Amino acid sequence: MLDLTGKTVAVLGAGRSGRAAARLAEHCGARVTIYDSREAEEAVLAGPTTGLGVNVDLVVVSPGIETQGEFVQSFAKGSGALWGEIELAWRCYSGKTIGITGTNGKTTTTELVRDLVEATGKSCVACGNYGVPLSEVVLYNSPPEVISLELSSFQLETIVDFKPDVVIWLNFSPDHMDRYHSIEEYREAKLRIFDNIEDETPVVVRAGSKVPERGSRITFSADGEADWTLSGDDILCCGEAFVAISGTKLRGLHNAENLMAACAAVEGLTCEVARDALSKYSPPEHRCELVAIIDGVEYLNDSKATNLHALESALRSQIRPTVLIAGGKQKGLDYQPLAPLLAGKAKAMITFGEIGEELYSVFSTTVPCRKVETLEEAVAAAAAEASRGDTILFSPGTSSFDQFNGYEERGRAFKAAVPRLTKTL
Repeated sequence: MLDLTGKTVAVLGAGRSGRAAARLAEHCGARVTIYDSREAEEAVLAGPTTGLGVNVDLVVVSPGIETQGEFVQSFAKGSGALWGEIELAWRCYSGKTIGITGTNGKTTTTELVRDLVEATGKSCVACGNYGVPLSEVVLYNSPPEVISLELSSFQLETIVDFKPDVVIWLNFSPDHMDRYHSIEEYREAKLRIFDNIEDETPVVVRAGSKVPERGSRITFSADGEADWTLSGDDILCCGEAFVAISGTKLRGLHNAENLMAACAAVEGLTCEVARDALSKYSPPEHRCELVAIIDGVEYLNDSKATNLHALESALRSQIRPTVLIAGGKQKGLDYQPLAPLLAGKAKAMITFGEIGEELYSVFSTTVPCRKVETLEEAVAAAAAEASRGDTILFSPGTSSFDQFNGYEERGRAFKAAVPRLTKTL
């Protein structure tokens, strides 16, 4: 355990990760004060509130706080060191760390890694940007042998010596442009996961990704040459069948790649163990979630797709003829760029909600298109268009606040609207 005896620590951010970091720092012997951007508070900890801008031995910043902002920099100037919560907690953890980053698919992959590690007989907790903060995990009475650690760009901004034992780099696309000044700045934050790794560190990366040539490279790709590839329904490892996607509840090329990455990262995993574990895995709700198979038609709930990029990713990943259901709140987005992908992937489209009329106008000359008012009507219309072997993909492409209180409520409404099932998963 890290020794902070006699040290003064300022934890910035009074949310769950900040409070967990504060408890951990105090456990390590430090005198700790929590500060929030709105107010300073001692919270549940001993130690004087010393005021903004004072010098302390260590500043620990929560991921939701902008590192280069005035609030953080007022503490950083003159203080001994600036760490993120991940850096602090990792220095207190003695087990194996599998670090997972990328723009899309992190949560699913983090869960898959956890389940596969546990299937090999080792204890594992999914944490970090997913689930519980790493600082909480470190303070468990019996910390796990392995952590499946989801890492956001915000968390990677503030690492110093952090060095995972295995790296998974899933993909990269623009995101968080409200936080970063450029795509390059966002990418540089993500790439920090490679900063400290050693030559023998396994690095699981999508084939063709432009990442530093560090570690021992293991590649995956659903549509190209790699160590882990896809052939029809089978995921192959070095050309040999390892698991079948149809034996899981995951669907789509993007989830095939999540499966590849997770399997590649787990030491000692056999195909028999993987098949058993994956047959029991249920993906995160509302993320290309397989709800049912009715008369050979798959129903996928992707209500989490609240923007065009998410819709494009879900549609691009489909390998069966697809009936797309899209619609929701009018957000002023330009959906025209979706047309070429829609023409190549969808056999029909059903639009609904506040933006339903606009989507119909944009795409009715691209694919057979029908406009309805409600989600329940949309599901019925999609079912009428689909045939055995098709997929009905509910991927709205915009937010839900025209008819629902959030994407979770919208996703549950979709599942409730699916007709009486002949096969429930």
